[in-house]
Amino acid sequence: MQRFYAWLFARLGWRIEGQLPELPHYVLVAAPHSSNWDFVLGILARNALGAPIRFLGKHQLFRFPFGWFFRALGGYPVRRDQHNNLVDQVVAYFRQEPSFVLGLAPEGTRSPVSRWKLGFYHIAKSAGVPLVLVGFDYPNKRFVIGPPLQPGPDMVADLQVVEAFYRQVQGKYPKVIPPLLGYDPHRH
Repeated sequence: MQRFYAWLFARLGWRIEGQLPELPHYVLVAAPHSSNWDFVLGILARNALGAPIRFLGKHQLFRFPFGWFFRALGGYPVRRDQHNNLVDQVVAYFRQEPSFVLGLAPEGTRSPVSRWKLGFYHIAKSAGVPLVLVGFDYPNKRFVIGPPLQPGPDMVADLQVVEAFYRQVQGKYPKVIPPLLGYDPHRH
């Protein structure tokens, strides 16, 4: 099936640049997330790469009649309206599972937001796992995979690396992509 997905991805005119690391644990940061097509292309790329990447999705997606479908794709439902320490829950998955790769969209939604949510960073830092940055570049039909980035002691420096990576790609609707930096990281 992996070859079929690779063929389909290429048939749609897209190409994958870079390789996913052969690591048992990491947080895959998928951005910019500006369209429902991001999910479709992300699943196609994941399957073309043969990578068992899981994802979090708003709990409404996991209701009847499509809940089974999103779970089969590797989804975990989350309630965004409740403050239930999601970071700790996800860190526990990394500690319990011998192999766990989690894909996240840092904007948290396709809708316009004023800034990225930093859960992706806090999860990786707390779990002691690297970030792997992937970008959707719609004008050039590229799915770009960056090298692993281990969060260090300087969050601002790490986020500058993340922001520099995402400057090389452009989402389907670039106007909804928020700036990554420009706020006090100690408040989040």
